[in-house]
Amino acid sequence: MQAVKSGDTVRVHYHGRLTNGTTFDSSEGRQPLEFKVGAGMVIKGFDNGVLEMKVGDKKTVNIPVGEAYGPKNEEMVMDFPKSNLPADLNPEVGMELQMSNPQGQVFPVKVVGVSDEFITLDANHPLAGEDLVFDIELVEIV
Repeated sequence: MQAVKSGDTVRVHYHGRLTNGTTFDSSEGRQPLEFKVGAGMVIKGFDNGVLEMKVGDKKTVNIPVGEAYGPKNEEMVMDFPKSNLPADLNPEVGMELQMSNPQGQVFPVKVVGVSDEFITLDANHPLAGEDLVFDIELVEIV
């Protein structure tokens, strides 16, 4: 039976959770995730986790921060003047917003603080700084 190698396109079902058991994503009830192994389409630890699996195999992969979304970068936490917000926006901690950089790229940010004059925004990936655990089932090597 063929084992997964770099360059293969695979389909997997997965259940992703934090080390405390909190689920952050799952393919349950959806089509399997399809990606090309080694092409950078998924985080490094997930990519490496499917190597050598055979169709029907199930395994649990523990992915450290460095092979997931990396550590939190404090330079990506910034204060933004409330006076630059749309008048009808009432920011609250936990709210997710979209910003754009000078090149026009849009990226998500999360409100992590609100004061009289500023809101504090975090542009880190929501899973940055987290070790991750994935239960993976290899459905198909395409």
